[in-house]
Amino acid sequence: MTVTYDSIALRGGESLRAGLTSEGMDSLRRQTADAPNPAAPSWDDTVVIVRVYNEAPVVGGVIAELVAAGLSVIAVDDASTDGSAEEIDKAGAFRVSHPINLGAGGALQTGFEAALLLTDARYIACFDADGQHQLPDLLGMIEKIREGYDVVMGSRFLEGDGPTQMSWLRRVILRTAAKLLNRGGGTRLTDAHNGLRIVARHVAADIRLSHAGMAYASELERHLTRPEYKIVEHPVHILYTDYSRSKGQPLLNSINILTEVAAHRVTNWGRK
Repeated sequence: MTVTYDSIALRGGESLRAGLTSEGMDSLRRQTADAPNPAAPSWDDTVVIVRVYNEAPVVGGVIAELVAAGLSVIAVDDASTDGSAEEIDKAGAFRVSHPINLGAGGALQTGFEAALLLTDARYIACFDADGQHQLPDLLGMIEKIREGYDVVMGSRFLEGDGPTQMSWLRRVILRTAAKLLNRGGGTRLTDAHNGLRIVARHVAADIRLSHAGMAYASELERHLTRPEYKIVEHPVHILYTDYSRSKGQPLLNSINILTEVAAHRVTNWGRK
């Protein structure tokens, strides 16, 4: 099923509600009911958000693997122009389409809103469309949050250098960003801005992202590490394929992350 928002507001606390009906909940439930392995563990308490922008070569396979595992998937198509929408539909996800590109933050906010409106899921997970995230890591994080946590964050650095392959410079930048973020108090994280995460429903209900583009990441991290939340990290393996590397500039993105976190720390220091 496809939903197109007629109007979208990210600022001022406005909800993204246009076009959503109770049919969405039935569609998502059918995803789990149609899973091919009825003997597999049940994941019907979780819905997965997949943000999509021009990922036609890989998004179908990513979503199909999630659906085959018995997970309900909401794919937010952020005005793709390359056939991603068709791949999403063929893979069996519930698709929400933006009429214009809103960026990563806008797509994630839409995903949270849709998950809350269309499902009664206890947990809402975020999963990348480009094949970097691994299904076994996600399933382990679902099992972890069921232990009573509010937030489970993926970390590439919990097991030493871990299996994730990245340049030494990027590793240093991300570790430095995490240390700066930790100085704000609350939970101490080993990884900064890891996109593989899962939150309890009440946490998602409080998220109001004001940044539409990549700047949303620092804003979201600050929200998820609030002292009232019980949070834990879980080791994950991020797969940097030739395709995912071709989609962006990972080193530049890491530098931007560090800059954002540092700017936030300076701003907070100036207010004290």
